[in-house]
Amino acid sequence: MMNAEYKSLSKSVYLAAGLFVAIWFAFEVIQVILLFFFAIVITIVLNAPTTWLERKKMRRTLAAIIVFFIFLIFLGAMGWLIIPKIVYQVQLLIADLPQYLTILNKRVTSWLNDNTNITGIQTDPGNIAQQLPSAQVILSGISRYSLSLLASVLLFIFFLCLVAYMLINPRPLLELYLSFFTEAKREKAAKAFANASVMTIAWMWSNVLAGAIRAVIVFIFLLWMNIPGVWIWAGVTFFAELIPRIGFYIMAVPPILIALAIDPMTAMWVAIFYLVLDEIMGDFVIPRIRASTMKIHPVSLLVMLLAMVTVFGLMGALIATPLTAFIKAYYEEFYERKQSPSTMKHQVDMMLYQNANQTKDGESNQDKNKETDSNHKS
Repeated sequence: MMNAEYKSLSKSVYLAAGLFVAIWFAFEVIQVILLFFFAIVITIVLNAPTTWLERKKMRRTLAAIIVFFIFLIFLGAMGWLIIPKIVYQVQLLIADLPQYLTILNKRVTSWLNDNTNITGIQTDPGNIAQQLPSAQVILSGISRYSLSLLASVLLFIFFLCLVAYMLINPRPLLELYLSFFTEAKREKAAKAFANASVMTIAWMWSNVLAGAIRAVIVFIFLLWMNIPGVWIWAGVTFFAELIPRIGFYIMAVPPILIALAIDPMTAMWVAIFYLVLDEIMGDFVIPRIRASTMKIHPVSLLVMLLAMVTVFGLMGALIATPLTAFIKAYYEEFYERKQSPSTMKHQVDMMLYQNANQTKDGESNQDKNKETDSNHKS
């Protein structure tokens, strides 16, 4: 008897220790896990044209290599066309920053009728220039962070290799994924992954399309308004589409501040432009693109986005929407209990209109009872 209890206690201790080690290890490598999930998302997106080429009687390996190298060429072309212009305009903005800060400070202090109490920004351009870091300080900072830059480059290469291997030969990985489920649940697991893949592909291509449309419109408008750094703000607009809701503030606030330093009326028109653009794209264009495939409520996306950004930062923001798609697909396949549309509508109306006595026909039980009593009396 004591031997059995000792074995049971030992087993519990070993299980608890193993669980602790697993949680500690997952916490230490959480960034790797997130990077792996993002690689899966990119692989799912690239798998769509790869399978299309497979259906055209092309071998999987050749199709995957072609798609992957087109993806690399696209990234390289984006960098070659845009990055030099962005770097040049960043240099111009840094050179003109003391002047912008001085003008902005004067405007703010004149609005507040207090030219002496604001000490956060010096009004003398020479003092501001002296407060900016010198070239020697910048170079020393670059040298200190050179190893971090090298590590980031190696991590990016590792990411591309991971995507390439998964794209070329995904079947063993998918078989490993299905092996985690029992035979009875593998069909549901396959359907959930397929539905999540459809939503993920829709999310990526809708972002690319919407981001390109926004970037072109922003570039034309800011160029017409003579706002410095139009290539920077257009590039930020394109990539900000990957971060729903919060991306608007990332792409709108900097050019509005630059415009405010130039002229308050210009800043007002730039702010109105970004608000109108966000409303049109967010309420009409993007929902029409995503509605047929993703069907995810904006509240779900926003809650997941805030949670992932709070815990994991930028990487969490990038994977928040596809992670929501996976959670939705698996919940619908494994846990959601199907109900008839009429029953669901009745229950939703009951909660929406705070009427617990409402019947499916739309009338309350109390009204129905009163009608029955009057019929009996008559």
